[in-house]
Amino acid sequence: MTGNPPPDTVRRTAPPAGGEDEPEASILRLLADYLRPHRRPLLLTVVFQIVQTLASLYVPTLNADLINNGVAAGDTGYVIRHGALMLAVTVVQLTAAALGVYYGARASMGLGRDLRADLFAQVQRFSAAEMDRFGAPSLITRTTNDVTQVVTMLVMGLTLFLTAPITAIGGLSLALTLDVPMTGVLLAAIPVVAVAISFIVTAMIPAGRVMQRGIDGINRVMREHITGIRVIRAFVRDDHEQRRFSDANAELTAASLRVGRVQAFFGATAMAVSNLTSIAIVWIGAARIADGRMQIGDLIAFLTYAGLILGSVMMSMGVFMMAPRAKVAAGRIREVLDTAPSIIDPVDAVGELPGRGELDIDGVTFRYAGAEEAVLRGVDLIARPGQTTAVIGSTGAGKTTLLNLVPRLFDVDEGAVRIDGVDVRDMDRALIARTVGLVPQRAYLFSGTIASNLRYGDPDADDAALWRALETAQAADFVRAMPDGLDTVIGQGGTTVSGGQRQRLAIARTLVARPKIYLFDDSFSALDTATDAALRAALAADIADAAQVIVAQRVSTIRDADRIVVLDAGRVVGTGTHEELLESNPVYAEIVNSQLTLQEAR
Repeated sequence: MTGNPPPDTVRRTAPPAGGEDEPEASILRLLADYLRPHRRPLLLTVVFQIVQTLASLYVPTLNADLINNGVAAGDTGYVIRHGALMLAVTVVQLTAAALGVYYGARASMGLGRDLRADLFAQVQRFSAAEMDRFGAPSLITRTTNDVTQVVTMLVMGLTLFLTAPITAIGGLSLALTLDVPMTGVLLAAIPVVAVAISFIVTAMIPAGRVMQRGIDGINRVMREHITGIRVIRAFVRDDHEQRRFSDANAELTAASLRVGRVQAFFGATAMAVSNLTSIAIVWIGAARIADGRMQIGDLIAFLTYAGLILGSVMMSMGVFMMAPRAKVAAGRIREVLDTAPSIIDPVDAVGELPGRGELDIDGVTFRYAGAEEAVLRGVDLIARPGQTTAVIGSTGAGKTTLLNLVPRLFDVDEGAVRIDGVDVRDMDRALIARTVGLVPQRAYLFSGTIASNLRYGDPDADDAALWRALETAQAADFVRAMPDGLDTVIGQGGTTVSGGQRQRLAIARTLVARPKIYLFDDSFSALDTATDAALRAALAADIADAAQVIVAQRVSTIRDADRIVVLDAGRVVGTGTHEELLESNPVYAEIVNSQLTLQEAR
């Protein structure tokens, strides 16, 4: 599918601004872009809908002729012949209608499939900045509910809206051939319906926007409730979460009721206009039949045409009622598709590295979008193959942010992050992924088996490689103890294993990939002291040739590192070995003294 633009091939500093307040043509642009691959079913839909509409318009004329010249005259043969013709036309009408709906559904479902695929692909290209900007609940809503709104609008448009103008124009024309004065009744009803259409479109746009935001809110609360259920239970905050959900639910309900009131008003107006029009036609038609100026068959045909015309208008009103919500949904989808990822591969991206994995962070300054203060200021750090570089500091010092800059989850504002002398902003992201292995602060496992999670690092790894990684990560024993071993099923997020097991499996996943640079972001925090020590010893033996950068809160985890970098409020305030820093750096000494006795520290 090529409906959305391809990924940019030049570096950008910021995504263009987007928003929900798209012009009215947003849904038309979206449909035009994504319906091109479905031209054939679209064309067939148009053809069959036209055939179905013409057939439906022809039936009342045949019926009038049958009544006037067959039933009224007592000509049974005429009735049989015209009845057979009416049956044939009806069969054609039903067949064309069924085929029109079928091909319309194919085009619409194809559009929905392509939209979802492109939205997913676009989100895959987003950096952490874009993910923070949109938020996971909103992106889920846009990929599911918003796409459904657009697809439903297209289905209704192809099956209803397309036939409405043909039915209205054709019905009025044929009604004129039956009785010109009576047609004035239909012409008088049209302005009333037009006013109702304008009212609905005006009222539905803001209501539709509020509804979509309400769905975002429901998704956000539900997602947080499900993922944080253990914390909620631990703090007995069930009532608080219930109130949060009730507030979000009430907001969505209020928006839905506003939409429902608009729809109810239209339904009552449309029914009143339809009934009053029928009454007027019968009243005037009865007088004209009594005067001999109209035949009974023509009156029946006229009533049928009136029903077709008003019915087509009311059906098209259903499209108009959905259009505002679909427009809002299309704008929200467009906002995602038109947002250029802030982190992209340059045109001449470096695809291979000459060295063994040397990391240099030079004078790096970084500020999160919208933040007043920089998180990191002029930070320097080096990591060499066969060495361990540790980063320690108080909470909020910028340790995790520093590690996230290496695999280019964010781009630096000043300075540079280099691997083997090459700026990561000039490297192909696939090369970065092969070179840098990050074990995040919050270990995340995907739904599937232990083996499928471990092979996330290397899809081609055999079982022997998996077990070797598990042995190094001190996870082999508990995996062997599981009934299915490597085939043991893991719940989404790794909720079926303990925090320490989850951390060790995440470390094993990175070990399977065998990168040149390992980044451990407080990845040993859930381990007991003995397991921590055993794991670090195993890592020293298994990845002795790789560069390691370890962020940790425990001094015992990093005291044997070749180089320790002390961060304080986003700045490097000390670099050296444990002994050197303990003697010369008050910040490091304070951290050590808060965890170890004087004898242990030495």
